[in-house]
Amino acid sequence: GDRARLLCVGANGQPRPAERPPASSRPNRRIVPTHRTSHRKSYDYASPFPLVGRNQHQLQRPPLAAGPAGTRAGMANASSISRSLRRSLAPDALHRLLLQRSRAFVTAECHRPVVLHKRGPDILHDPWFNRGTAFSMTERDRLGLRGLLPPSVVSSQQQIDRFMGDLKRLEQNARDGPSDTYQLAKWRILNRLHDRNETMYYKVLIDNIEEYAPIVYTPTVGAVCQNYSGLFRRPRGMYFSAEDRGEMMSMVYNWPADQVDMIVVTDGSRILGLGDLGVQGIGIAIGKLDLYVAAAGINPQRVLPVMIDVGTNNEKLLKDPLYLGLQEHRLEGEEYVEIIDEFMEAVFSRWPNVIVQFEDFQSKWAFRLLQRYRKTYRMFNDDVQGTAGVAIAGLLGAVRAQGRPMIDFPKQKIVVAGAGSAGIGVVNAASRTMARMLGNNEVAFESARSQFWIVDAHGLITEERVDIDPDARPFARRKSELTHQGLNEGASLIEVVKKVKPDVILGLSAVGGLFSKEVLEALKDSSSSRPAIFAMSNPTKNAECTPEEAFSIIGEKVVFSSGSPFDDVDLGDGKIGHSNQGNNMYLFPGIGLGTLLSGARIVSDGMLQAAAERLASYMKEEEVLQGIIYPPTSRLYTRTINVSVFRVICLLIIYGYTQNT
Repeated sequence: GDRARLLCVGANGQPRPAERPPASSRPNRRIVPTHRTSHRKSYDYASPFPLVGRNQHQLQRPPLAAGPAGTRAGMANASSISRSLRRSLAPDALHRLLLQRSRAFVTAECHRPVVLHKRGPDILHDPWFNRGTAFSMTERDRLGLRGLLPPSVVSSQQQIDRFMGDLKRLEQNARDGPSDTYQLAKWRILNRLHDRNETMYYKVLIDNIEEYAPIVYTPTVGAVCQNYSGLFRRPRGMYFSAEDRGEMMSMVYNWPADQVDMIVVTDGSRILGLGDLGVQGIGIAIGKLDLYVAAAGINPQRVLPVMIDVGTNNEKLLKDPLYLGLQEHRLEGEEYVEIIDEFMEAVFSRWPNVIVQFEDFQSKWAFRLLQRYRKTYRMFNDDVQGTAGVAIAGLLGAVRAQGRPMIDFPKQKIVVAGAGSAGIGVVNAASRTMARMLGNNEVAFESARSQFWIVDAHGLITEERVDIDPDARPFARRKSELTHQGLNEGASLIEVVKKVKPDVILGLSAVGGLFSKEVLEALKDSSSSRPAIFAMSNPTKNAECTPEEAFSIIGEKVVFSSGSPFDDVDLGDGKIGHSNQGNNMYLFPGIGLGTLLSGARIVSDGMLQAAAERLASYMKEEEVLQGIIYPPTSRLYTRTINVSVFRVICLLIIYGYTQNT
């Protein structure tokens, strides 16, 4: 029963004390919880709980579900994690862990009632709370909805079935002319549902994750960002601009949610491989947060996409009268840093426990901002750290695909095409992994460094390069090495592949077709019996090569992975060439949720390293030997929870207790 004396509206419209009727006369209510918990398993599209109201203030009681400390299923989850810890920790380590001061989940607010200051049409126009024709007659009376909806009450599943039927029929008809692609038409239809009924939107996305993850995320989100000014219908997220200097601390209070758990922020300067898209880059932040909700179960009312508009250097956008952002060139230097500083101070002042994911910042700022904030705020950069984690998992999987143990990873020769934030981030993380396997000393780090050859737009990076990027300098090839290998400064990718005979070529260049026929032919002479190709650039058109090109030139033994999805290749005679998708979506939802639940103060390299190694070891031996090194998207939810949530959660909980952060 209700634990408090609440008021509800009587038939005469006057407040009266709420009295719980006898069980025999109570209606069987089916009401969607407008307060969703932060856990995927508790996301019940039609969980029953009573709504009561006092005049304009509708008070709801959240369901008892898997959630924070203090709820039944929250305690059940805690017991489950506790059992996992007992199995994985030595008794003395567990004892020390339990003696530490306990830490409340930062999601502990989830058990509080939520006050809704809305009635009638305002509820129907709010996607957070609108359930359309699924509102029962009792709800319609209490919320002032009777007469505002058709009289028939349909179930939530009937609503979803009707939407899916309409979607299949309208996918072609919804196009806005020849420039509106098939995938973009799907996005438009899903986005309209998102605008109307957020609960149903996420239910559809979760139940059809394999089909719709490429629509709300890469590769379709690239086309969305390119056309965002024309696609814009209603705002989603927050926009901070250079003109808002000095105002951001007050601006954050314009956002209606009192609690925000996850922010994805971009400045639009390097959206996927499409370059500077300015304010239109907010589409990538929205897409990322959709996967946080669908794959990790983050409460959709507690996520916030953010665009920091400091101008654009895209001349086409500067001249476009329909462009929605500041039509001026980008801020640079200390002016730019001051804007980001003010934003970070503002959001952490209002939401001290929020986690901020930096997304698609250009290379010169990605590393600098990561180093500036990572020890002070709960933040990480997905392009630098997330891409690196997924790439390491794939590289370790490629070692297993050769029939070798992962400990042989330091013996791999790796040619990297691309020296941007993602490329250098992967090389840094991979070299640390190698060094740790070799003993984590100075000799080990030097040995790991020597296993990488980085090629950028000017060719092979060596110590003879003028004005070399400081982040790439540690991996510049030395003159003595060049003489031995027959290479020189600026050597082309084909020359490097021919001379080095690498085990792996890793593409993070955003140059479509970079792995040409000549490069792939050169890789056939690899010293490895099973070379690996990682064409990781997004979106699809920027992939360095396709799986068809790789398998047709190198043969069935090649291991292929890409950033965007490709179909498997039929090799004939019943053989399949598997196309792996090595996308950040396998890690970032779990990293965010793990940090949130553990209360960890920072996102450390060790956390990301552990998640990457766990993902690499998760695939079964028979799958890896077939060339399958990542789980398919259809298993995204299962794998994300297993690899990136519960495993990382345990790691972060241990970190939070033992490091007292």
